[in-house]
Amino acid sequence: MTNVSQVIKSADWKTEKHVPVIEVAEGAKAGEELDVKVSLGKGVAHPNTTEHHIAWIALYFQPEGAPVPLQVGYVEFAAHGESAAGPNKGPLYTSPSAVVTIKTDKPGTLQAMSFCNIHGLWESSAELTLG
Repeated sequence: MTNVSQVIKSADWKTEKHVPVIEVAEGAKAGEELDVKVSLGKGVAHPNTTEHHIAWIALYFQPEGAPVPLQVGYVEFAAHGESAAGPNKGPLYTSPSAVVTIKTDKPGTLQAMSFCNIHGLWESSAELTLG
């Protein structure tokens, strides 16, 4: 049986192009709407080609004291330059980036996962503190 830690990879997003970056505006207030941006390629650009691309990003939030995380959002990226004329000949490419607006009254941990069609699953986390 494969160990999960061998399947889901993590690293510093500043040096590894597959790691999702979680960005939250400072000064979040309990009970107010808050934008959470999740993206890839902020430190090192990830290719977005038919052959090598990020297929999706999922965002979770585990409130302080909760036994399991809650799924906040899931975004699929479906255009990577494919076309009937062949790979990378199409007119449309999607960039692996999304903004999800949340509202919570609890601090906790934001967790993001991304899937690269060649290099598999990658994760990162960020603490959400509330003022």
